[in-house]
Amino acid sequence: MHSEPLLLNALYYLIAAVIAVPLFKRLGLGSILGYLFAGIVLGPHALGLVADPEQVLHFAEYGVILLLFIIGLELAPEKLWNMRGEITFIGGSQLLFSALLLSPFFFLLLSDLALSVVLGLTLGLSSTAFAIQLMSEEHILASPLGRKGFSILLLQDLAVIPILILVGLLASGADNGHGAPWYLALAAVLAVLGFSRYGLNTVLGIVANTRNREVMTAASLLIVIGVAVLMDQVGLSMGLGAFLAGIMLANSDYRHQLESDIEPFKGILLGLFFIAVGMTLNLELLINNPLVMLAAAALLITIKTLVIVAILRWARVSWKEGFQLGLMLSQGGEFAFVILSQANQLGLIAMQFSEQITLVVGLSMALTSPLVMAQRKLFHCRSERQPDQDAHWDDHEPEVIIAGFGRFGQVVGRMLTSQHIPFTAMDKDPAHVEFVKKFGNRLFFGDLTRLDMLLAAGIKQARTLVVAVDDIEESLEIVDQARAQNPDIRIVARAIDRFHAYELFARDVNNVIRETFPSAMEAATSTLLNLGYTDGQALQVADRFRKYDEALLQKSVEHKDDMEELLTIAREGRKELEQLFEEDKKDRVSA
Repeated sequence: MHSEPLLLNALYYLIAAVIAVPLFKRLGLGSILGYLFAGIVLGPHALGLVADPEQVLHFAEYGVILLLFIIGLELAPEKLWNMRGEITFIGGSQLLFSALLLSPFFFLLLSDLALSVVLGLTLGLSSTAFAIQLMSEEHILASPLGRKGFSILLLQDLAVIPILILVGLLASGADNGHGAPWYLALAAVLAVLGFSRYGLNTVLGIVANTRNREVMTAASLLIVIGVAVLMDQVGLSMGLGAFLAGIMLANSDYRHQLESDIEPFKGILLGLFFIAVGMTLNLELLINNPLVMLAAAALLITIKTLVIVAILRWARVSWKEGFQLGLMLSQGGEFAFVILSQANQLGLIAMQFSEQITLVVGLSMALTSPLVMAQRKLFHCRSERQPDQDAHWDDHEPEVIIAGFGRFGQVVGRMLTSQHIPFTAMDKDPAHVEFVKKFGNRLFFGDLTRLDMLLAAGIKQARTLVVAVDDIEESLEIVDQARAQNPDIRIVARAIDRFHAYELFARDVNNVIRETFPSAMEAATSTLLNLGYTDGQALQVADRFRKYDEALLQKSVEHKDDMEELLTIAREGRKELEQLFEEDKKDRVSA
């Protein structure tokens, strides 16, 4: 009975997203504005196809939670500590000065200083989901300017909790509105920190040993949602809980696997979140007072942009870059909807006033993308994607990726380490991951036959890929996917046997290393030395044989699928080899 409306609503969401998002991206307005427009069309103030947008918004907030988890994954605790100056100065200044300039407008309307300050802080928050996607689309996310923007967003996310507490204190004067003692919140945070530090890798290792991708995905979602719900139960922000879980897992061996498992759910739920935001916008307020509402949204954008520009100028960032980042962070944030909803439920503000502020926030979101696009065209300031930039927060992108870290891959990794060359190594055997860690090597759990794992490992930026897996099909699949994503990457691949080498050569692998050939050549050379050959004679014979065999291998590649021709080449090769031995024998006698 109830499944039909649910499926019908899902159908509406998908149709609206599939039509609106490509259209808006084609117009250069960005996917988020497309989602917002789709929500407006579906909502009760337009076509009215979805009757209860608040329920959808509550569910879709998990998209924001998953986004905060992935952001946390990209920030190891030591990197977060290294950013403390930018977070405190740039992020703190932005929020405080924005609130200082916005609060007087609310005081004129409400004559309540404390509530005006809370509302000023609320509108001082920007949309993490919106701004991160804008910075990614403008290719500045991994640049120094993007780091400064991220510092502002990070401080704002952390500020949500005290703002919610302030709302609760204004309503009751006693507690934080959640009914949970402060010591329970502290105990929950310490429990999460302790489990993340000492138990989580073990649990994930047990799950990974099942070799079941669905179970691993379920475990990833359980971690994020479980920690988020726990934080919510003790009176803290669900977003903070997810962010905290991400930070604790930033140094985990399973980081890339978790990120690739969560990414699809994050994208879907974030899209649904912005559709739900669009559905909650009361268009009647805009129709009745279009100039007032648009002026209020423009004022919010102007104040926040100018504050960010001024702070960044103080931090020695150019006017041009400061204005670019200021516009991207000038909109109201998704947490404003959460805070306004709680304030309304607690009776601090009237419903109509809450809807007006919500509309202003939504309009600011809708205006941001066109303003950024206009600014880009006016000042020609869109950053070109650099080879070392990606949507990750690592200080150094790996120059080398090693797929498979068994005995073969470890030798490569150890030599690179001795030369201080950064690399990312991945292996799909969780027991192997734990074993290698004991000897000081850094290794991530992951299956590089999956495209999302290759991308997470940095295949688009890496200069060299070493394929060291011991499975022929996996090896060829990794080579094919790597070439498709990065045609310029140089590939060094381990060949299990001669037929594997044929396939690798056919794929234009730069260096094919036959697994047993070098060691067999070394053994043959040692044998010649034991038989009385001089070092020079033994090395000369080995070199001639190596060149002959490599030439024969290259000749065979063209006929790798023709067994008759391969047999003919092999027979001719044996004759040539006999002639080679005869020449060696004559050289030996004459010597």
